[in-house]
Amino acid sequence: MTKLANPAVAVALGLLLSVGLGVFLVMRAAGPLVAAALKNRPEAAAHVKKAEPDGFDFWTIEIDNLSTDLKEERGKLKQQADLLDQREARVRAEEKELQRVRADIETMRKQIADRVTEVTADELKNIRTLAQTYSSLSPKAAVAIIKELDENTAVKILAQMKPDTVGGIFEEMSKQSDGDVPLARRAAVLSERLRLLKSSKAP
Repeated sequence: MTKLANPAVAVALGLLLSVGLGVFLVMRAAGPLVAAALKNRPEAAAHVKKAEPDGFDFWTIEIDNLSTDLKEERGKLKQQADLLDQREARVRAEEKELQRVRADIETMRKQIADRVTEVTADELKNIRTLAQTYSSLSPKAAVAIIKELDENTAVKILAQMKPDTVGGIFEEMSKQSDGDVPLARRAAVLSERLRLLKSSKAP
């Protein structure tokens, strides 16, 4: 009782009672409000969650424009790569064609070289002597010898003869044959090679 009679204790006790009563009244009045807030809390959380993007979303108009530009550049690069591939294919085809043409030219050059008979200065004297000898023979006898000669030698000798003499030999060749092969065909070959002969006729 002496403690309760102390005015300080009485004041403290009065304060505690008033604070407790105030808290009780506040809790009682705020109970329905708290319950309503708790009830609406999931919807608010869902709304907040829906409003927030997943992760960090920094996509902006500038990035969208950059993405579009990159796609366009990628398309242009692909077109350029396709053009380069087409040009490379054309170059390879043209190189092959060029190689084929060169090979054809080389073959033609060889064929022409084989057909062109050239009398060198060293053999010209002997060829002229043989031409004079064959010119003194009858066309039939000259054909009998010429058909046994190789084409190069025959052309060199005929080139040193007079046209009338060569004409008589060719006429005789047109009447004869070498087995089943007519000599007229060989006369035609010799005529063509005489046309391509590289030499100086005897004066």
